[in-house]
Amino acid sequence: MPDVPTPKAARLQKPSWRDTRLLVGVLLVLAATVLGSLTVAAADDRVPMYAANGPLLPGQPLTPERLTRVDVQLGDRAAGYLSASAPVPQGSFVLREVRPGELVPRSAIGAEGDVRVQPLTLRVEANSAAPLLVGSVVDVYVNPVREEGNRTGRDFAGAELALESVSVAGLPQTGGSLAGSQADRAVQVMAPKDRIRDLIGEIDHGARVTLVPVPGSRLRNDT
Repeated sequence: MPDVPTPKAARLQKPSWRDTRLLVGVLLVLAATVLGSLTVAAADDRVPMYAANGPLLPGQPLTPERLTRVDVQLGDRAAGYLSASAPVPQGSFVLREVRPGELVPRSAIGAEGDVRVQPLTLRVEANSAAPLLVGSVVDVYVNPVREEGNRTGRDFAGAELALESVSVAGLPQTGGSLAGSQADRAVQVMAPKDRIRDLIGEIDHGARVTLVPVPGSRLRNDT
């Protein structure tokens, strides 16, 4: 019987860098890595903006201490807010309330001459002031004394809305140092300049002042 040649076992060979399939695989991995990086970079289009550190109240100077930097995605809306890529504009004042953590709209700041409010300290019933915080927003009602009534008898004509949606700027600890009973409390609000004179006149004639928080205002008992 003739000898049948025994086939030799094929040995596995190490892939060579010159192997076309290996080169194609490496190029595909590199392409996927670059494409992924570009996709992530394109998606992360956040920009630095200023947000309020605490309540920003009308009439306050806008200083760096009142602001914090946040990186946010705003797209085309970025132009409407104060960018943190530049220093805080010098001589800027707050024109309307900005709540803590909110981005600062450019429309909420301006020059000192644009400010239309001044701090006014009112004497109110302590219970009325108890839930208030700096930054609370209130309506101010005055209840004038009847001209024909007896002031000592507290004969009032009826409450009238004197100031609408004004910010509480301070809660001075004055105790009983001002005129009024021990149950009274001083509250400083940012009142429109053109209303201060009339309001002081009414108070000087014995009107009683009551503060009513507007719906959604920040209060002490909020959780």
